[in-house]
Amino acid sequence: MLMLFPAERPVYPEQPGGGLRAHVKLSEGGTYLTATTVLAEGARRCGGLARVRLDALGEPITAERLRQRVVKLSFYRAAVRWQGKKPVWGALSGIRPALLLRRLMDEGGSSDRAACRKFEELYDVSPERTALTLSAARAAREAERTLAPGDVCLYFGVPFCPTRCAYCSFVSQSVEKSMALIPDFVNAAEKDIAAPAAAARTAGLRPVALYFGGGTPTTLSPEQLETVLTAMEREFDLSAVREFTVEAGRPDTITREKLEVLRAHGVTRVSVNPQTMSDRVLEAIGRRHTAADVLKALETVRAVGGFQVNMDLIAGLPEDDAAGFERTLRQVLALGAENITVHTLALKKGARILLEGTALPEAAEVGAMLDTAADLLRKADYAPYYLYRQKFMSGGFENVGWCRPGAENLYNICIMEELCGILAMGAGASTKLTRGDGRLERVFAPKYPREYIDGIEAVCAGKARITEFYREGVTT
Repeated sequence: MLMLFPAERPVYPEQPGGGLRAHVKLSEGGTYLTATTVLAEGARRCGGLARVRLDALGEPITAERLRQRVVKLSFYRAAVRWQGKKPVWGALSGIRPALLLRRLMDEGGSSDRAACRKFEELYDVSPERTALTLSAARAAREAERTLAPGDVCLYFGVPFCPTRCAYCSFVSQSVEKSMALIPDFVNAAEKDIAAPAAAARTAGLRPVALYFGGGTPTTLSPEQLETVLTAMEREFDLSAVREFTVEAGRPDTITREKLEVLRAHGVTRVSVNPQTMSDRVLEAIGRRHTAADVLKALETVRAVGGFQVNMDLIAGLPEDDAAGFERTLRQVLALGAENITVHTLALKKGARILLEGTALPEAAEVGAMLDTAADLLRKADYAPYYLYRQKFMSGGFENVGWCRPGAENLYNICIMEELCGILAMGAGASTKLTRGDGRLERVFAPKYPREYIDGIEAVCAGKARITEFYREGVTT
C-alpha cells in the first residue's frame, strides 16, 4: 500500500467508512488458496485476484510466505487497475530482489532464463529490472562459492559526521556539536571490539572482510583511527581478510595523515562520496564542501596509493536534474573510481528535506537519471554487482553498486544477500547472525553515542549471544 499509495496510511475502522477502502479476502477451496482485493471509493470499484495451489503450501514457513504473497498480489493487481500504471519494480516490495531471484534459480535446478521468466511472472517486474537483478544474483553466487562455513564479515560503525546532510535520517552526531563525545566513544569501542572477537574465537569464526561505516569514520583523528584499528588487529585474527573498506566519505574529513594510518593497517578500499559534483546541489543538501574539494581529496588518496576507490552518487537530490546528474556521472567516470554506487534518494522520516517540504525532481526525472547512469556505466565497462531497495525511495527505484571487473566489494554482497554472519561493533551497529539451517538473528547496539558509551558493558555482554547462536547450530 505504501509503495502504490505513498500519501496514504492505513486505518482500521470498526465499521466500514468512506474514502478509499480496500476489502481483502483470503479463502480456501478444494484446489486453490485464493486472495481477492476490491478497492472502492464512492461508486468506483477495481478488483484483483491471486491464487496458489493448496498442494504447493508445504511446510508452515513456506505456506505463510505464499499466503502473504497471494494477498499482496491481489492488492497489487487491484491497485494497478485503479491507477492505470504499475511501479517500476512491479509488485516487488522487498529490499533484496536478487535474494528472491536466487531462490528461484535454486528451485529444482532451474536455468537462469527460466528463473528470470518466473521472477517476471510472479512479481510483474520489467525485463530491464530483471536483468539488473540477475547481474546481482550471479555476483552473489560467485561470492558464495568463495565462502567456507564459519566465515564472517566485520562491521564497525562511527556515529559522527562533520555536518548532517539534509536527506539524512541516520542517527549520527555532527562533530561540531559532539566533539567531546568522541574520546569516550573510542574508549567504549575498544571494549566493544574485544567482546565479539572473544566470541568469534570460541565459535571458530573467521573474518574475511572488514567494513568501517557510519556516519563518517574519518571524522576520527589519525590517533583515534590508530587506536581503533590497532584494537581490531589485536583482538581478531585477520589473516584471512580479503578486503578492508573504510567510508572516508566526506572529502572534508580526508587528510594524508589519516590515509597513511589506514594504509598502514591494511585498508584496501576507501569511499570518497561526492553524492553530486554540483556546488549548487551540495549547498542544497547542507554539505560544507565543494566539488573541487572532492577532486583534492581524491588526489590525496591516489598520492598515498594502494587503495581502490568507491564513489557514491544520489539520483533525485534537490536542485538537480537529469542533465546535471549526467554531468556529475561523467566527471566521476573520468576520475577512474573502481566502484561507483548509484543511490536513489530515499525520503526518510526525520530528514530535513522531508520536514521542510523541499522541492525534488519528479519520478520521471529520477528515472531518466538512473537510465543514463546504467547506459554510461555499462559503456565504461562497469557492471552491477549488488542492489537493494528502501522504503519511500523517490519513484520506487533502487540503489545499485557498479564496479570494474574484479573490484566487487565482498562485504556489500554478503550483507545484502545474507551470505554469512556480520559481527558489528560501534554505536547503532547491528550484528546479523546466520546459519546453514536458514536461521537469522540480530543483536543491536544503542543508536545514540551517549547511550552507547554509558551502556557499553551491556553491549559487550550481549555479544555472548554470538557464541550461543553458533553452538545451537551444531547441536540442532
